[in-house]
Amino acid sequence: MMTAPFPSSHSVPIQEFTASRQASFFDGLKQPRFSGQLILSSPSGEQWFFYLYLGRIMYATGGLHSVRRWRRQIASYLPQIAANLAAVQIDLASIDPQDLQVCWEYQLLCHWVEQQKVTREQAARLIRATVVEVLFDITQSMEVACELRQDNLLSTRLVLIDADQMIAESQQLWGKWQGAKIADRSPNSAPVIRQAEQLQQRTTPQVYQTLKQLLDGNQTLRDLSVRMKRDVLSVTTSLLPYLQMGLVELVKIPDLPPPISPPAKGVVAQPDVPSGALIACVDDSPLICQTMEKILTAANYQFVGVNDPLRAIAILLARKPSLVFLDLVMPNANGYEICGQLRKLSIFKHTPIVILTGNDGIVDRVRAKMVGSTDFLSKPVNPDTVLQTIKKHLHDQVSVE
Repeated sequence: MMTAPFPSSHSVPIQEFTASRQASFFDGLKQPRFSGQLILSSPSGEQWFFYLYLGRIMYATGGLHSVRRWRRQIASYLPQIAANLAAVQIDLASIDPQDLQVCWEYQLLCHWVEQQKVTREQAARLIRATVVEVLFDITQSMEVACELRQDNLLSTRLVLIDADQMIAESQQLWGKWQGAKIADRSPNSAPVIRQAEQLQQRTTPQVYQTLKQLLDGNQTLRDLSVRMKRDVLSVTTSLLPYLQMGLVELVKIPDLPPPISPPAKGVVAQPDVPSGALIACVDDSPLICQTMEKILTAANYQFVGVNDPLRAIAILLARKPSLVFLDLVMPNANGYEICGQLRKLSIFKHTPIVILTGNDGIVDRVRAKMVGSTDFLSKPVNPDTVLQTIKKHLHDQVSVE
């Protein structure tokens, strides 16, 4: 039997980390009843993290796309959470920041179970699927180095998983992947059309339009499988003829930003901060944020721009702006949802929220008023109108106070 190095803080290489070796390795962690963090690293620099209690798995994360994986599992196993991802930031804000430093995904699950937003059974299914996916990627990597740390413990135990069953499920998927002769292709890669004219000639108009919509290079094979409600193997094999002809190519894409990442990545900031009131702009278009920044900083206002709507509430909570410009139509979390969530927080109960919209429809205005918006501003924005709007609402706010 292959025994795990215990205890150790040094990295130990393992060649050909096959299913049988994985099983032996995790079995070796049961004997000393290891509790803590297991880190597995690939030669290419990928790292996977397992959290264990008495040799059993509590959670696993890491790899190329830990956030994409988290988003997929939420969509698959927690539809009630997926329907309102904007609320995730409020949940994160209610968790002790020190706890979030150790596996924020798991801490969120524990919070949802405690708040009865998610059942323990739902959480367990999500965790099992996550562990299987991580083990699949480790198997495809083959060579790893391992490190054990008797710290970074997860205090709440939602589920304790025997590694043998998860390894067996992962190996079954890997066997099918190999059987389809695609073992050299990663499900974490994204298909993108390379020869559009030839692809159009070889498909029906309807099929081509579907492929054009799906294969935009921004979604991995796994992302597409969730979107299409099909398993990743069938999605990949259906694209295989196009891949073999060179009409479609698989490319590497980055992970999505985590909802608790430092605000600096999502912020368009001025190096020399002006002294006026802080104004925020939440818009998925960097161009709109840059335009607003020029207008506002020239008028001596401080500025914070947020391009990722899923991180908007967390950034606004951290910066506490005096007024918020909020785009109405954004991917994943629209302006209605964000406005409604902000109004539920006491700190933003009276903060002016001005909706940015390219649509002057009465229905949009009525709906936005219902979730607590203060005013509207049409796009493209006019500098004079922007500044007049700020003066009007900040003056009204001061008068009320």
